[in-house]
Amino acid sequence: MSPRLLITTLVTLAACIAPAAMGQSTLAWPARNAAQGGASASTAAVRPDAQLPRVRSAIEAAERDGFDAASFADIAGHPLYGWVEYAGLRHDIDSVSSERANAFLQRYGGQAAGEAFREMWVAAAARRKDWSTVLAAWKPALGARSSDLRCVQLQARQVLGRDDAQWIEDAKAVWRAGGKPLPATCDPVFDALAAKGALSGELRWERIEKAAEEWQPGVMRAAARGLPPEELALANDYAAFVDAIHPRALDWPKTARSRRIASHGLARLAKSAPATGETQLPKYAQALGFTDEERGRVLYQAALWTVASYEPESAQRLNAVPAASFDDRLHEWRAREAMARSDWPAALAAIRAMGAKQRNDARWQYFEARLAQRTGDKAAAQRLFAEAAKKPEFHGFLAADEIGAPYTLCPWMPEDAPADEAAVARDPAIVRAMGLYRIERKGWATREWDEALSRFTDAQRRMAVEVAQANGWFDRAVFALGKDPKGEARPDELRLYTLRFPLHHDATIRREAAANRIDPAWVAAEIRAESVFDPRARSQANAMGLMQVLPGTGASVASRLGLPWGGADSLYNPDTNIVLGTAYLRQLLDQYGGQPYFAIAGYNAGPAPLSRWRTQRPGMDPDFWIETISYKETREYVARVLAFSVLYDWRLNGDALRLTDRLRGRTEGPRKKFVCPMATAPAPTAAPPAAAPAKPATRRKRRS
Repeated sequence: MSPRLLITTLVTLAACIAPAAMGQSTLAWPARNAAQGGASASTAAVRPDAQLPRVRSAIEAAERDGFDAASFADIAGHPLYGWVEYAGLRHDIDSVSSERANAFLQRYGGQAAGEAFREMWVAAAARRKDWSTVLAAWKPALGARSSDLRCVQLQARQVLGRDDAQWIEDAKAVWRAGGKPLPATCDPVFDALAAKGALSGELRWERIEKAAEEWQPGVMRAAARGLPPEELALANDYAAFVDAIHPRALDWPKTARSRRIASHGLARLAKSAPATGETQLPKYAQALGFTDEERGRVLYQAALWTVASYEPESAQRLNAVPAASFDDRLHEWRAREAMARSDWPAALAAIRAMGAKQRNDARWQYFEARLAQRTGDKAAAQRLFAEAAKKPEFHGFLAADEIGAPYTLCPWMPEDAPADEAAVARDPAIVRAMGLYRIERKGWATREWDEALSRFTDAQRRMAVEVAQANGWFDRAVFALGKDPKGEARPDELRLYTLRFPLHHDATIRREAAANRIDPAWVAAEIRAESVFDPRARSQANAMGLMQVLPGTGASVASRLGLPWGGADSLYNPDTNIVLGTAYLRQLLDQYGGQPYFAIAGYNAGPAPLSRWRTQRPGMDPDFWIETISYKETREYVARVLAFSVLYDWRLNGDALRLTDRLRGRTEGPRKKFVCPMATAPAPTAAPPAAAPAKPATRRKRRS
């Protein structure tokens, strides 16, 4: 990032304090200056576009009444005009002529609007059974996006007599893709495959076994149709067992297939009813001759879903699982279960039984150190704390506090040429993406964004994130950095802290934090975790705005504060959302004894689970209590928000309150410096993230 772009984009902050030229560079982020707001003018900045309101109105009119070119002639040259046309085509999709569709595809094919329409047009043609149109409009990318459309294209080829050897192989590939249900559009394809004699018994059994592994008895029955009568009867009995175990399985053929399917059925039972699965296992294992792997499959599920609730039988069931059946997930739960009982030697043994990669994660290095400390091995504890402290994340910060070390952080600020930045900002797809985002068409904006990134270099992708942030689209850093569009890891990008941890509305954050006597870094961290500074964010549970406030909560807090309540939509106003969300944090903090980690857990999971966890483990140290939260989402959320608080403290103030003090609700105390073990850290490294990126919380919690 060029210095000019860095300074102008981060207008809420002052000039960086230069690092000391020494073996460890002391890092500081500047205090804010008089300017307020978010991203600012730069090569990536928001360009005034007086026509955007007209474009928004045109899209809404096209969706409501269909497309009328004469009505929108004044914006015919606008970059988003294709989306206006798309909106009209979508409105008229069942009556669009081939001429009109083909003309649109001719103009916009290869662009996001054109490819979005192509997807819709192919599906509409299939509903009309216009198979020639399906094939004429087809592109392989459609099949990659949708198994439904993949089967539509196969059906079109078959109906039009193009069911050659390649068609057979393509249809088989869909059949063999897994054991989960496929769209109804695939049924005619499989019927045609069977009619050709190409859907062999071997292929049917392959899908039946995959479906058993996925606990899909309906798929098993569908795949079995066409088997010889005796095999069909057995396959249906297999499916019935996966559905609900029955004693007929005791007389099944003693084959590897029978054992595998029986073990999957028992594993499904053990997940929902661990005690029943455990007691039923021996007779089926003996009758069918289960291997250790098959026994372990059942015992694994019984143990996992017992320990995830910390039931009294947890340790016993964990001990019953064969060592070969343990995976990272169960190793973690074995450690947590022992921690929940305050059995420190057992927890330490569980961590030391982990594989090297898992054990060397900062989380488990830290807890191995804590447990070594608890069991008297101070030398091992110091060594492990020092290793964990090298990593800029929740457990790394805690480890640094244990040994009195500064926090480790090695930001990367690449020097991108202004001309390159400007070129990315001018890219037509990026221009369209930013315009669509600004008129609240985020889904369409994301399609344009994805198209652009699919052809960008890593450097261009990074610069595109800067453009997005300058336009107020902050979550692109979360979803676009750390991996390239093909999923290849780019760990150096996780050091782009100025992009990954944006700061907006900081005047309101500071004001409301002061009014509620809480740390502004905590408020910023909540916003980053909940919405990534998207004021229009909305979860499946109807949590809304920057801090993902539920309407009922917003109304209740507004009433308590004596503020007018403008209804649910008022939560989309950033100031309103921060006022109510910050006051709600203060309410939770007061309710839960001034302990932020309880308040954060309650903010995410709600009062009932939090009450249960506090009752189960009263008086437990905060770090152990957080790690033993039974909901994975909440466990990670609490650690994430606390780690984000440290980073936002750095961004706001140049140093940070110790995390151990922050955990206890202290807002005053020793401040920690940030250092980079490398003198300048100029080159990208594989440094891990401060915490995993988060999507806006849905308030749906999962155990395990």
